[in-house]
Amino acid sequence: MTTSGAEQLTLAGLAPRKRRKRAPAEHTPAEQHPIAQVVLDVQALHLGQTFDYFIDEKDSEAAQPGVLVRVRFGGQRVSGVIWARTDTSDTPRSSIRYIERVLSPDVLVPASMREDIGLVAKAYGGTRANILRFAVPPRVAKVETEQRLAASFRRPVGGSLPDNTQGGFAGRGTNPDGTKPAGSTFAVASTVSEGAAQGYRRLTANYADVNVLHDALTGQRFQSFVFDSLPGAQEWQRNMAWMVATALSAGKAAVVELPTMREVEDLMHMLRNYGLKPFAPVPTGGWMGDVAVLNAKTMPAADRYRTYLAVALGQVKVVIGTRAVMYAPVEGPALFAILEDAAYQNMDGMMPYPQARGVMRLRAKSHGGVFVAMANARTPQSQWENTGPGTVETPVSGYSTAIHPLASPLKDATPWVRWLNRDELARLADPSIGARVPHTAVRVLSKALESGPVLLSIPQDNVSETLSCAKCHRQVRCAKCSGPLQLPADRRDSTPRCRWCGAAAINWKCPGCGHERMRVVRVGAAGTAAELAGLFRGVPVVLSSKTQGLVRDVACQPMIVIATPGFEPRVRPVSAEQGSAGHEYRAVAVLDAWTSLYALGVDARLDTLTAWMRAMSLCAPRSRGGQALILGETDPAIAQSLMLWDSRILAAKDLEERVETGMPPAVAAACVWGRRDAVMTLMQRIGALGGDWTACGELPGMLGPVPIAQPDTVDARELEATADRVKAVIRVPQSRRAELAARLHRETARHVASRKPGELRFRVDPKDLI
Repeated sequence: MTTSGAEQLTLAGLAPRKRRKRAPAEHTPAEQHPIAQVVLDVQALHLGQTFDYFIDEKDSEAAQPGVLVRVRFGGQRVSGVIWARTDTSDTPRSSIRYIERVLSPDVLVPASMREDIGLVAKAYGGTRANILRFAVPPRVAKVETEQRLAASFRRPVGGSLPDNTQGGFAGRGTNPDGTKPAGSTFAVASTVSEGAAQGYRRLTANYADVNVLHDALTGQRFQSFVFDSLPGAQEWQRNMAWMVATALSAGKAAVVELPTMREVEDLMHMLRNYGLKPFAPVPTGGWMGDVAVLNAKTMPAADRYRTYLAVALGQVKVVIGTRAVMYAPVEGPALFAILEDAAYQNMDGMMPYPQARGVMRLRAKSHGGVFVAMANARTPQSQWENTGPGTVETPVSGYSTAIHPLASPLKDATPWVRWLNRDELARLADPSIGARVPHTAVRVLSKALESGPVLLSIPQDNVSETLSCAKCHRQVRCAKCSGPLQLPADRRDSTPRCRWCGAAAINWKCPGCGHERMRVVRVGAAGTAAELAGLFRGVPVVLSSKTQGLVRDVACQPMIVIATPGFEPRVRPVSAEQGSAGHEYRAVAVLDAWTSLYALGVDARLDTLTAWMRAMSLCAPRSRGGQALILGETDPAIAQSLMLWDSRILAAKDLEERVETGMPPAVAAACVWGRRDAVMTLMQRIGALGGDWTACGELPGMLGPVPIAQPDTVDARELEATADRVKAVIRVPQSRRAELAARLHRETARHVASRKPGELRFRVDPKDLI
């Protein structure tokens, strides 16, 4: 049977559908610079270059560098950003397509931002498209109309403050109806200038070399600083707000990156004292304000896009927020400041994993601005930049000037910090040596509870158990490897076993007192609350942790607050008479300090010191009777740094050890992980196996590979192909960091382009190497 004459069947009375042939669209290339170099929203490493497209004459005015467009690529419609316009192209004209649509008439990515994105991508071994997905939020069309309408009401003025409303207060010029807002631009500028002058006098009395920072904030050249803050419930907020106000007074923009939204709210409250208002809707219509907040995690898409546009169009000069703020599209010399630069929140979770500290410093240098890394505990990176041997300039690091507290103000602002370890308790003849909360600590905390709240900082919030001697309270340790003992999950077997080697503790005896019985110590927020209920009867107990829930603040009255790091409630005064004392805890105690001895990671000691200093900074100073306690054994360098409130002690020790062992920042390092054959092939091609990077000085260039677990998101169908998953570390001198990123990018792009099977990823400047 032949089908040559077959026809499509149709219903009775209906003719077959005929497809209409569309005539090809007629295009006329733009008269000037008809070629657009477009960065496409394609994340593959081997497609990181720009692609050429023709610009139609009708779109020539709107299709400016920095605008968002829609184009055809590989049979699909994709978005992209015009990076530049040229007259010629290396691609044959017959192969060049036209831009289909200009999506945004506004320049979303200004020229300086495009340059910054290129520098960041190069520094971390990624592509410009990788950085664009972090930097530019998803487009919301209705917001663009809103922002253009608001921008049309701004007064075009120039000069320096207070004459320049664009120098930080452009959004405060007039209301949409033409009337002046309640607080005029000139009044706000005057308030900011007066507040900055008062803040400068306060900082000069408390910190050394503040004049150098002040001159940098008001000058026109790049400088980098490391800022060690005094303790105090509102100290870092005051210092950061002063830097923002000083930069604004000099006509500069300010970008401040903070670990979480709690710190954003704290800083916003302090900026209000300078007369600055948050960027928010106003009753007369539109959005106005002096300080914008950027947060990619919790902000609605429309609000984030609106804020981004306001910054890109110059309506707002101060931007604060979490990690997303490091890409704020500010122009010209600006302040780029970061708080707690070692926080784990500072690293983006997708390729190429840029670090906020490096990005902020790179952008400050690119803009000729000022970079400030402020922290309770100075990081080894900051210590290396300030005093480290062999400090060299890299794209993301270099020499930094230190701002450190003066000795006398530091002593007055610090609480009385005591380390109640076994030796100190023995000297005090405390009979409860080894107890989780010894009698000496109970007396101190009971005295503090007479006048206000007490904070107990614990390392974890889940209810877990550990074992100690029932007589002397010494922690129970394994006789073979000295690891901690625990009861097995199956309580039918009551023999304690070591957490590290799994050996059973049979016929155990305490090496300190010879006692043969153990007791269970409950560790965690709920367990701690139950344990302390018997020690402080009738005192209210508040729990604040990830599992128990965050308590934002507590009243300044007697109570026990148990919190994990990062979840410490703020103290609010109950009356105006309390003043500054109404924001402070009367005492702070760190429980289970011994857990710091077993923390993993290169930054384990730094993270411990940071958490403890953050908690103790909420305590009242010794002049108002504030006391801080470290309960248990810990690294002496950590305890000494706390008691003297000088984090340089631990930072110097960490840096010395890292120089000896070849760890960052003494060297530049990158982690490479994926399928074993892919990782080993990459290591060979970049020179880590039998090449010029086989050794890093006197140390081996490559560490590993070591097996690692499967990712939580792996598809069950991929398990067979990715079962042999490993991680390796490559180390090179800091002077060759840029070359390291380039080689890793090139070889990983080759792996992707060749469609070879197996996972392969890398990360430059990882926080931890394990």
